[in-house]
Amino acid sequence: MKFFLSFFEIIFVYHFSRVLKVQLIIKYINIPGINNSGPEHWQTHWEILYGKDMVRVNQNNWSHPEKHSWVKGLNDTVMSQSDDVILIAHSLGCITAAHWAEQFVAENIVAALFVAPADVENSSSEKLKSFAPLPQLPLPFPTIVVASTNDPYAEITRAAEMANIWEAELVKIGNVGHINASSGIGIWNQGLDILQWLEKSNRNRHLLSA
Repeated sequence: MKFFLSFFEIIFVYHFSRVLKVQLIIKYINIPGINNSGPEHWQTHWEILYGKDMVRVNQNNWSHPEKHSWVKGLNDTVMSQSDDVILIAHSLGCITAAHWAEQFVAENIVAALFVAPADVENSSSEKLKSFAPLPQLPLPFPTIVVASTNDPYAEITRAAEMANIWEAELVKIGNVGHINASSGIGIWNQGLDILQWLEKSNRNRHLLSA
């Protein structure tokens, strides 16, 4: 009977244990924009795909958003999660998440995916006025901003400015409108690829720090 591990076995066990530490349990918080995300929106498709691992923020009034109420709704959802979380926001949801990050701290938020952030500062909609001005601080977690070059709610130059302010990586995906159900993208496989890349980057950061 063998009681001692060889040098190479010890090295294998050590590195395997380090890998196990970075097999993180990741949850996702879905943050829709105004009027919520309907059954044909990619956010809804993703909730079906990820099941109980993805939860949607519950806002009191989806059609008449108010910054303080929406930020509170997001914070309530964040506080309900104990595992590491990636925020997935669309349109006004991105601005809500940025305002939340300016006011609150949650160490379990490890990354964010902001899709088609709404330009609340240049919008003519009275419903968006309470969300202006934009938060001007860098986001405290790695973030990717995905933008369309023909988004009717934010010029691509404005999306780039927002990404720069937040120190986020900007990904331009061409003419896809507001990247919503009207864009005809279904489950939006390109977005899933970007999310998986974000997850992989998070695992690599944990591996390097383990």
